Amino acid sequence: MVHVLSSRILLRPRDPDASREFYGGALGLEVYREFGTGPERGTVYFLGGGFLEVSGRAEETATPTLRLWMQVADCAAAHGELAARGVPVLRPPVREPWGLIEMWIADPDGHRIVLTEVPADHPLRYRP
Repeated sequence: MVHVLSSRILLRPRDPDASREFYGGALGLEVYREFGTGPERGTVYFLGGGFLEVSGRAEETATPTLRLWMQVADCAAAHGELAARGVPVLRPPVREPWGLIEMWIADPDGHRIVLTEVPADHPLRYRP
């Protein structure tokens, strides 16, 4: 069995500076560490229980199969903050049939990000 001690998502953006501005500025993710120099330097952000590394540069467009899932405390508040910062909201917060509140945004490369709120009455919060 593989004993995983830590993990991170590696993101190779087409425009590293725009991606760092999006994840660090617009989303306000805190920096875990940085490495290298120049525009393709690496920046690793805290992502709840994991990490998101933005480093290098990609020539290809975003893959439609990648989705980032981030749980937030309050989707409505996140919607207001992100919209005020100019982040394009693909879909505002909606309570889904499965009980979670979800909203969708995209990073500068078009990678889709779902921000999810687990309401206090949802079974994910408490199971006797």
